[in-house]
Amino acid sequence: MSRSSTSPSDRHGTPHTPHTPDPPEPSRAPEAPDSRPEPDGPNAQPDGPNAQGDKDARTAVTVFVALGANLVIALAKAIGGVFAGSPALLSEAAHSVADSLNEVFLLASLKRSKRAPDDQHPFGYGKERYFWALLAAVGIFVMGGCFSFFQGAEALSAGSSEDHSGYLVGLAVLGLALLAEGSSLVRALFQVRGHAREAGRGMAAELRRGDDPTLRTVLAEDSTACLGVVFALLGMWLHMVTGEVAYEATASILIGALLVYVAYRLARESRAQLIGEAIDPVQRRELRRFLEGQPEIDTVTSLLTMRLGNDSTLVAARVDLFPGLDSEEVEEVLVRVKTAMAEIWPHADQIFLDVTDASARDRAKANEDRQALDEAVAAVEREDRGA
Repeated sequence: MSRSSTSPSDRHGTPHTPHTPDPPEPSRAPEAPDSRPEPDGPNAQPDGPNAQGDKDARTAVTVFVALGANLVIALAKAIGGVFAGSPALLSEAAHSVADSLNEVFLLASLKRSKRAPDDQHPFGYGKERYFWALLAAVGIFVMGGCFSFFQGAEALSAGSSEDHSGYLVGLAVLGLALLAEGSSLVRALFQVRGHAREAGRGMAAELRRGDDPTLRTVLAEDSTACLGVVFALLGMWLHMVTGEVAYEATASILIGALLVYVAYRLARESRAQLIGEAIDPVQRRELRRFLEGQPEIDTVTSLLTMRLGNDSTLVAARVDLFPGLDSEEVEEVLVRVKTAMAEIWPHADQIFLDVTDASARDRAKANEDRQALDEAVAAVEREDRGA
């Protein structure tokens, strides 16, 4: 059941007398109660409570795989650093421990975001997931990017190099790290592909429009870790062959730049979701068309949405009804419409409909909003076709 409030007031708040004429027939065909979106395709919404629970379970497995990989890498780097006496490898071991802490953050987000609503948080704790994803992004920036810049600058200023035995151990450890990070990355990619198949879109579109910040963070960490290991392998190998420390220092700086960029992108996305981000424009257009198609609704003067979590969305709309309905009929219409919306879009669990009189300015603004929404959907479709 959706928790919602209705406002059957204004000109519809006073009951009409029995001799009130019947409401005029709307000019458009009123098929909306049964005109539901197709269950398949890019706009399908299979995310009921069970489906979302299955997604969260798969995401938790992905995070555990990434955590295990990072712990293995941290242990390998620590052993290699002690054996070779390499401060760089020991520092990298600390870096991998920091990555493991980020995975713990993400696991905490999965659990805490599922807490039930209470008096202090009536809309639930779904945004916890965005908060912990933001902390993970900060961790990537501070403990990963800044530390890599520091390592590169220190290597350039020192100008010294380890012995060849240290390099061989370091290359072996990085090879093991690449295998571990690669296995975690493959697991995350498989899950992204599964989500894309469920949503009926390609993987590139799913990466842009997917709504799971935990999975997105794991995928970003693993992909940048694999690329970073490749940079480190090349830098160490060139350093070993040429004796020039600049190659290894450059690799560290490139890794730092990569991590800073990824952290910025993740933090920007988490910021938008924490502030209050609307749902996908395709879904917003479906909601508007559904409401406009109801036989009792004359105009949808405004439609506002906000994502409260992966499986929770707030929908608030102001609608102008055709004249001739008494207050009891208005209440029945609003209940029926909200019930139908909750069935079609299970994630829309907070639905608020407000009945209001639409002025000429309101109608003009509604037309502008409709055109802007059509343009936004067209842009999304162009992006999906180009992906």
